[in-house]
Amino acid sequence: MSDILGQWMKTDVVKLKAMELKIEGVNKILILGAGTLGLRVGLQSAISGFETTIYDINESAFDAAIKTQEGILKMLVRHEKLSEQEAEEAKQRLTFTTNAEEAADDADFLNESVTENLELKKKVWEQFGELCPEKTLFTSNTSYLLPSDLAEATGRPERFCNFHFHDVFYANVVDIMPHQTTAAWIPDFLHQMGEKLWQTPVYVKKENPGYIFNYMLMALIGAAGSLKTMDVGSIEDIDRSWMGNFKMDMGPFGVLDTVGLDTAWHITSSQPDKKSQAFAALLKTYVDSGRLGVKTGEGFYKYPNPSYKEDGFVKGA
Repeated sequence: MSDILGQWMKTDVVKLKAMELKIEGVNKILILGAGTLGLRVGLQSAISGFETTIYDINESAFDAAIKTQEGILKMLVRHEKLSEQEAEEAKQRLTFTTNAEEAADDADFLNESVTENLELKKKVWEQFGELCPEKTLFTSNTSYLLPSDLAEATGRPERFCNFHFHDVFYANVVDIMPHQTTAAWIPDFLHQMGEKLWQTPVYVKKENPGYIFNYMLMALIGAAGSLKTMDVGSIEDIDRSWMGNFKMDMGPFGVLDTVGLDTAWHITSSQPDKKSQAFAALLKTYVDSGRLGVKTGEGFYKYPNPSYKEDGFVKGA
């Protein structure tokens, strides 16, 4: 009996070893969600040479995504980050689909960027946990949820880790945050994957809401929200104060528009303190009216030409 058990354990270890993913073995990358960040991650994946599929349940989301893609590629060509040929080749490697089975077929690596809602994310992970092949490595781009919140829903928690991007093309940092049962080889693999995607990998040693940067950012956003809800200063003057003192291109409310006010609301509304709830109530008025920030053309500011980018918004700049 002991010989049989030993042989079984040896076979299982060999199988697990064979399931380790190598960068050179990644051919198809799947992105779930064609929103602001999902599109950017998918486009960078295609630029980096990977065949990439972006899945979304709403075909209408692809119109905005393709328009954004064209703008980003033109910007990269203009700044000589890519040649015209490289930009065209990237487009050829990028596919959009609403067919979940087609999206999951033969995927090596998956990064999820759906709406920041725990129950919705769990539902999506249960679906793709069934559809994706056994080899697929699962990662989430969640801004604030912990990997342990989602791992069991995937059906393969040992092959799951948070892999969180910021802007991708401007703020090129990617956070790697495993949970207790994430396979030991995955953080090193994700470090290599981050570099392959032209990002700066940051390892988060233990689960922490907001990783490292977002944890600091939420303190800033929370303070700005409190200043507004307490009527201490206007949105513009709160941003001016930050921009003028730190010589930044945007202030807290400009940042919120970039993040997306729906995402900010989901995060803020989950905090139990009175200040967060007061700010969540303000954010909800914007969300309910469809003013979600940059992605809808209006949030705290109007886009593509927000007032904080105008000459003289910060006097003496």
